[in-house]
Amino acid sequence: MKSLQLILSNKRYFSIVWVFSSLNIMIGTWVLYIPQVKNKLQLDDSQIGFALFCLALGLLFFIPVVPLITKKIGIGKATFFGICIFSVAFIGPLIAPTYVMLCVSLFLVGIFSGLTDIAMNTVVSEMEKSDEVNFMSAAHGFFSLGGAIGALVGSVLIGVFDSPLYHVMIMTTFVIITNLLLFRQYFNIREVEEVSEEKQKLPMKLLKPLIILGFLAMVIMGNEGAIEHWSSIYLTEVVKVSSENLAGLGFTVFSIMMTIGRFFGDGISAKIGSDKIVILGCTLAAVGYVFVLLNGLILTVLGFGIIGLGLSVIIPELLRIAGTTKGIAASKSISFVSGVGFVGFLVGPVILGYISDSFSLKMSYVFLLSITLLATCIAVFKLKAK
Repeated sequence: MKSLQLILSNKRYFSIVWVFSSLNIMIGTWVLYIPQVKNKLQLDDSQIGFALFCLALGLLFFIPVVPLITKKIGIGKATFFGICIFSVAFIGPLIAPTYVMLCVSLFLVGIFSGLTDIAMNTVVSEMEKSDEVNFMSAAHGFFSLGGAIGALVGSVLIGVFDSPLYHVMIMTTFVIITNLLLFRQYFNIREVEEVSEEKQKLPMKLLKPLIILGFLAMVIMGNEGAIEHWSSIYLTEVVKVSSENLAGLGFTVFSIMMTIGRFFGDGISAKIGSDKIVILGCTLAAVGYVFVLLNGLILTVLGFGIIGLGLSVIIPELLRIAGTTKGIAASKSISFVSGVGFVGFLVGPVILGYISDSFSLKMSYVFLLSITLLATCIAVFKLKAK
């Protein structure tokens, strides 16, 4: 909680973590309208799954270009311009008249998502080094908080406006204005370049200890991506909620519990250790899926909350374990684990779409439960051994 106190008491740090929140406010708003977009364009689950993959594909496509942009204009400027353009870009998917235009517009959203994500994380890293503080984990907590804000506010506004365009324009305006009030705190920050003497590639024999961590990261981030994009559709089509206002309730509770878990996770980890908190997190997530599959609105929403609490602490702990792996530079081990995890985040929503289209949406959540149980078993038997 010390990092949270630091952020709330210092405008310099709050300004950049608000970008984290802003990014997910827009995502949380978009998630509410996925069922409407699906129905408007008469898409099946595999088609909407591929459209969502286009967003992730845009992010992945643009990642190699981001360092060139941040080096040219600075990470502070890239962060501010990135979040503003990203917010405006979300208008595209909601007004797309055809399936092709939906995919193209989501690809563009992904491009500016990648720019903002990398730039804002680098700003936090530079602040931590220059100010000798530590608030990266709490910054990601504010990302989860933003998703909760977007989904919660959206659940109210979705019943007010006939067109999603008005809703997203209000949220876009809100995000841009709030960032205009704060951006000067980080706008001129540039990345301090460090020349590394390490030029060797990661040896295969040292890669083996990271494979387990990478697999766990892939499963967990795949779960995060899947729930973010499919929870509202699950409540609409499987639970059959009586009102559109309730469709985003699962993602709202999921995001709130993710936020709480990330704000308190560091303290719990210090007491019980990284391996135990990963096992506990996987177990909680598996229990949450059992509740989700019971189909009742209250039980399903409770299940999404339990899943959020369980998943919240796992990725930071996996990266912490990776960074302390003997014989491997922390930068290389963390890059490997986070990279494999990102693959899961990309393909998770797509896999769910194809399972849902071939069998049923409920069966896709049975699949998520299965791989979460597998991750729990691997965490129990392998992490302690490691």
